[in-house]
Amino acid sequence: MDKKNDSGIDDDTYVIEDTGETIADIENEMAMSDAAPEAPAAEAPAASDVTPGADEWKNRYMRTLADFENFRKRSEKEKQDFFKYALSGTFKEILPVLDNFDRALEHAEGGDDFHKGVLLIYKQLFDALKKTGLRPIEDVSVTFDPNIHEAVIREEDPSVPNHSVTALLQKGYFLNDRLLRPALVKVAVGGPEHEKDDDVQ
Repeated sequence: MDKKNDSGIDDDTYVIEDTGETIADIENEMAMSDAAPEAPAAEAPAASDVTPGADEWKNRYMRTLADFENFRKRSEKEKQDFFKYALSGTFKEILPVLDNFDRALEHAEGGDDFHKGVLLIYKQLFDALKKTGLRPIEDVSVTFDPNIHEAVIREEDPSVPNHSVTALLQKGYFLNDRLLRPALVKVAVGGPEHEKDDDVQ
């Protein structure tokens, strides 16, 4: 800083204030400041790291659209299955009633008014259930199918092909495409094997 000398004229000399530091302390402080690396400037994140590009947004949109479409189809199928098979439990409770109708009609004398009345009531009930998807399994002289038949009696009969259904002991039923109850059948064994269709690939 400027200071006037004894003659009152400005002097260009500088005055260094004594802070008590030694020269060694000052040199050491300067060396440390030179050695300290400058903090690197924070790199600005690339634009692609901050926001996805147009292709990424398009891929996300297409995936979301596909997921939603799959969800919609799955929900629609579950809803259809619910309406088709919601009455399975109720139908199983009704099947013994149909069985009793079958037994009554088999043992009643045909031709009288009582038999005709029971047959008419049975037909009316069965037609109503059939409209909701109930289908009977009542075929005989077919090959035993463990998926829809339950063999109650096995009978030696060489006159018919092996594992043929020879008698229906209790009707089975489908509800739409689902098995509601297997048919109880009598199966013949000991006969010739069923011929396979050679045309089937």
